[in-house]
Amino acid sequence: MRLRRKYTAILMKKSTENMKLLQKVRNFVAYGEIDKETLYDLLAKRAQVIGKVKINPEKIINQLDKKSLSEMSIKDFFRLHSPRGGINTKRHFPKNKGVWGDNGKKINDLVRRML
Repeated sequence: MRLRRKYTAILMKKSTENMKLLQKVRNFVAYGEIDKETLYDLLAKRAQVIGKVKINPEKIINQLDKKSLSEMSIKDFFRLHSPRGGINTKRHFPKNKGVWGDNGKKINDLVRRML
């Protein structure tokens, strides 16, 4: 996964292999499904280009099904700030009150606070 620092985001395709990997690290990371608006903001504000290519978030979103970010000359990870307002609690188990683990659509709120 190459998450070497805190507050780093990556994009992963939804597959059985990736879901098994996320289940193994769910006590240490927050994950969920990102919507197009949040993805657009993430690419526009935090994407880093390899080389001298300009970023067009709409074009990148349309090509994500066919190509990976590295094939489009964009780094695979996004450095984020700590969330505005802080993190209530990190633990997600057993009462589902924290941010670690599967957040589903709530991950969009967390990512927007970290941009």
